[in-house]
Amino acid sequence: MRVVAGSVKGIPLKAVTGNSTRPTTDKVKESIFNMIGPFFDGGYALDLFAGSGGLGIEALSRGIDRVIFTDKDKRAVETIQANLEKTRLSDRAEIYRADAERAVKAIKKNGIQARLVFLDPPYHMTKSYDLMDKAGELEIVTKDAIIVCEHDREVELPDRTRYFERYKKELYGSTIISIYRYQGEEGERID
Repeated sequence: MRVVAGSVKGIPLKAVTGNSTRPTTDKVKESIFNMIGPFFDGGYALDLFAGSGGLGIEALSRGIDRVIFTDKDKRAVETIQANLEKTRLSDRAEIYRADAERAVKAIKKNGIQARLVFLDPPYHMTKSYDLMDKAGELEIVTKDAIIVCEHDREVELPDRTRYFERYKKELYGSTIISIYRYQGEEGERID
């Protein structure tokens, strides 16, 4: 596992010890960024259920200004810290050892709006995908926000939620990447 592109391209990343997480492979990571746009001109990103932090670190390397990483696993938080230090990106990141739902509420209190959200919960936690609409409801995403969901092929996510519409869906082995764009509340027009 390594950083695929950008300012810290090629730096290897440490994986979380044990089998509590499944790191996104370099091939899938590269495909995700090809689908959402390979580079960014600033803004915030949220890496919920961050694991090793690979997706958020990739976003930092590709031009996102700041990433908030959350994971409730102590080993994951330690791994994210180590990977940020190794890539020298620590000053552009915040890491919280917290449940993703509590983290989303805390982000609201801090007045942050993200333009990119990675939502990659353990596959059995299918209710966690509801955090997408929670982010819209709490207005912690920008009007041009993109949500990247990684899920098992057995989990069927809707094409449209209350605030988001899926515009891309790709299968990689047993993993599906669904990419959503903010559309506002159903019936609301976004100009």
